[in-house]
Amino acid sequence: MLTELKREAYEANIALPRHGLINLTFGNASAIDRAKGVFAIKPSGVAYADLRPKDMVLVDLDGKIVEGKLNPSSDTPTHRRLFLAFADIGGVVHTHSSHATAFAQAGREIPIFGTTHADYFYDNIPVTRKMTVKEIGGGAYEWETGNVIVERFKKLDPLDSPGVLVNRHAPFTWGKTVAKAVEVAVAVECIAHMALMSLTLEPKLKTIEPELLNKHFKRKHGPGAYYGQK
Repeated sequence: MLTELKREAYEANIALPRHGLINLTFGNASAIDRAKGVFAIKPSGVAYADLRPKDMVLVDLDGKIVEGKLNPSSDTPTHRRLFLAFADIGGVVHTHSSHATAFAQAGREIPIFGTTHADYFYDNIPVTRKMTVKEIGGGAYEWETGNVIVERFKKLDPLDSPGVLVNRHAPFTWGKTVAKAVEVAVAVECIAHMALMSLTLEPKLKTIEPELLNKHFKRKHGPGAYYGQK
């Protein structure tokens, strides 16, 4: 069932260690078929080198396993919450990439210092509030993780800001496809690394000028975009 969806999710998952975003088995990627209301996600705790397309687990938007012999990722409820909240996304990626996770652990958003950042995000990369004791220990931790992300995006467009840092945890990214979500995850790690180096060189560095931000973001996004091939 949904062989192509499984393949897309598989390709996204194995891309994560290839891009240096994964240590051990930390992280996962999922891809959704909106028409069928089903998403494919990495099985829990399986080494990336051992993954095969057939291992991807199919889960519906009610959280029911539709197909798969293995347990889905423990982060499945977070992915499901994001798919329910952000209707325009087609894939979600979660990593523990080192530099982005450093910002998350510090509870700090990543300031928008330059054009690399502006090519992907229209503002700072946001960070969530800390989760409460009840949210952590109440029996639905991963679902509540999704809830704090959705809460953070009450006044944000998830396509203008296609990722977030979960406070004390790590980044989640998304896109219209799971391949795009992987691309954003690579960009977030790169942006975080450059931000740390920039702050080392200039601790009082100010964020990018609005004219330059608008130019770089809008040449890739929106009706006036002209970057790349049609």
